[in-house]
Amino acid sequence: MIQYFKNISQQIVEVEKPENDIWVNILPPLKQEEFAELSNNLEIPLDFLTDSLDIDERSRFDEDDNVKLIVIKTPTENNSFNDSDAYYITIPICIILTHNQIVTVNSFENSAIKKFLNTFQNRHPDKRNMMVLKIFEKVVQNFMEHLKEINLRRNTFEQKLYDSSKNEHLLELMRIQKSLVYFVTALRSNELLMMKLERTPFLNLNEEEKELLNDLIVDNSQALEMANIYTNILSSTLDAFASIIANNQNLVLKRLAVITIVLTFPVLIASLFGMNVPSGFENSRYAFYIVSLLSLGIALVIGWYFFRKKIL
Repeated sequence: MIQYFKNISQQIVEVEKPENDIWVNILPPLKQEEFAELSNNLEIPLDFLTDSLDIDERSRFDEDDNVKLIVIKTPTENNSFNDSDAYYITIPICIILTHNQIVTVNSFENSAIKKFLNTFQNRHPDKRNMMVLKIFEKVVQNFMEHLKEINLRRNTFEQKLYDSSKNEHLLELMRIQKSLVYFVTALRSNELLMMKLERTPFLNLNEEEKELLNDLIVDNSQALEMANIYTNILSSTLDAFASIIANNQNLVLKRLAVITIVLTFPVLIASLFGMNVPSGFENSRYAFYIVSLLSLGIALVIGWYFFRKKIL
């Protein structure tokens, strides 16, 4: 689906065909025929439009025949039906600066572009560099919001794990850890992209735009630091719970071993008196009670000894 937006007197107007100084937004479902037609109409290299289809596309910038391409990664919820997959993944947004338009290509719907659309009435499509930086700003904000959501989920599942050590809660934490791995990788890649844009004349930024880009680099670094901190905390938490589970397992095995030892002596005594050999109690009417009390007494003494040694 291709959308054409124009800003007229600070009002968002959707037009039916490409014009000068408009924003072209391409959303799924994506058709190869539409890509080919748009490539011819706007004089965009076809591979610039199809790069967004690769979910593993790295953050980068490129230029071909005065058409500039910028690829930046943004987070989105993972709609996978596999319960072991990450809650969030990162997807590429392709920003293409043509001779007269700015084009964004999305392989999935994402909140960063939706936020940019909500503020498009305040944008000036003729100031394409500023629009690119504002998309960067929405991407960084998107990362910050998702990181806060991840942290809340982590705290919730950790509390549940404290109350009851179930495998389901550990799997939930592993899904959060996978999400953080995606975030750390994407944020680091985005940071390198922004720093390269700052050092090179790719966008020919003015002083105001450079200052905004510097602020975005700082915000992106903050998001990266948050992601690293949450990743380290989660890794430490999972290691701690693994140690706790192993310790609890050793404790259970130790108690089972002590119970086995306690029961071994009564079984041994009962076995001795159950043999078909003379034992002195063949004609005694109290033989059963004597053997039972002797076995119980020995079991209690051994149990008391282990309890005193704090083994049980």
